Amino acid sequence: MKLMWFHLMPYTELPEDFNKKHPSVWVDIHSSLFDPKRAHHMYNDFMDELEYAAELGYDAVCVNEHHSNGYGLMPSPNLIAASLARRTTDTALCVMGNSLALYNPPTRVAEEFAMIDCISGGRLIAGFPVGSPMDTCYAYGQNPSLLRERYLEAHDLVKKAWTEKDTFAFNGRYNQQRYVNIWPRPIQNDPHPPIWIPGGGSIETWRWCAEMDYVYCYLSYYGYKAGLTTMQGFWNEMEKLGKDRNPYRAGFLQFVGVAESRQQALDLYTEPAEYFYGRCLHVDARFATPPGYVTEATQRSGIQGMMQKAANVASPATKAALKATNMKDIVDGGYVLIGSPDEVVEQIRHVATSLNVGHLMLLLQYGNMGKDTTKYNSRLFAEKVMPKVKDLFGEWEDKWWPKPMAKGQRAAVPAFRPQLAAAE
Repeated sequence: MKLMWFHLMPYTELPEDFNKKHPSVWVDIHSSLFDPKRAHHMYNDFMDELEYAAELGYDAVCVNEHHSNGYGLMPSPNLIAASLARRTTDTALCVMGNSLALYNPPTRVAEEFAMIDCISGGRLIAGFPVGSPMDTCYAYGQNPSLLRERYLEAHDLVKKAWTEKDTFAFNGRYNQQRYVNIWPRPIQNDPHPPIWIPGGGSIETWRWCAEMDYVYCYLSYYGYKAGLTTMQGFWNEMEKLGKDRNPYRAGFLQFVGVAESRQQALDLYTEPAEYFYGRCLHVDARFATPPGYVTEATQRSGIQGMMQKAANVASPATKAALKATNMKDIVDGGYVLIGSPDEVVEQIRHVATSLNVGHLMLLLQYGNMGKDTTKYNSRLFAEKVMPKVKDLFGEWEDKWWPKPMAKGQRAAVPAFRPQLAAAE
């Protein structure tokens, strides 16, 4: 099994009464709450944590794209990935991802991803999300009813830009380019870097992933218990489409807090977990479900996206279960796996096997968790949990993992020497 270290980069100093005084953490969050000088330290802590995760031996480090919010301070994950490409060596770089419909032209994605792949020696995983309604429809002003058409056309353009050897013209509904001929081009060109699709449970996304042979990633805030129905639906659809149950067809996001004992874990992780679920997911319902964003088939199936749940627009029967903000309910609901190393091993094995997921993305920093606690959580997981779960799914081949250049062929990256910067 692949164990991947995911960072959301949340703003860590939202006020305690944030969810009472402010309507939403997304779209219209007030700029007075953002302190650039404090953010300087946050960003550098976040980068330290990502680099530390790579040093600890996680299979990948993961970043993503969001806009106009205090939930995740990464409007450009490519900037972060480019830095990680120079400060890591063997770890895969999972950019989860670039919201394709927001780029004009989308060849910008093809170029920047190719740069990251070249700099890193072929370690890129290219994530192509549709994007949350807050990011796409409100922060960036896209028409929700046209968003998926734009996304699919942008996908076709990026993929062709990576694989077509000759200069070509592209004449789509939303993109017209007389000359498409990207330089640089990705190292992974057989035929292109692995493409992963984050989604919230759309039936159309499942079918499209199967058709294109992409990895489907369910990025759930609400843990494996809430994710079980979605993942069962995904595998049932794969069976209908004649696909095997290779667990590497799927990825899943899970929050984890590990310590020497369960009580110590509760002491360490209660505040950051309650901060995340109480403040970082405080999304106003008016931004969560713009008309046209959710397809008719998905609405008829009753599947609800993460943002619908976060905005508390779920049905009355499920509201309480999906809006836990105190630690007991958070843990009981399976949002965060808490415990000693042995307890977390047991839970991780259960999550992976019950969901049949070979790519487990781990949130080991969440909410206002500080750097020291994040490093402790990450190190303990790497040393005492990871070795006891890596054997899962060893009988399957992961066909969707990066294929980097051989180590001997890659450029030697000099050690970072901060004293030089300090002397200038």
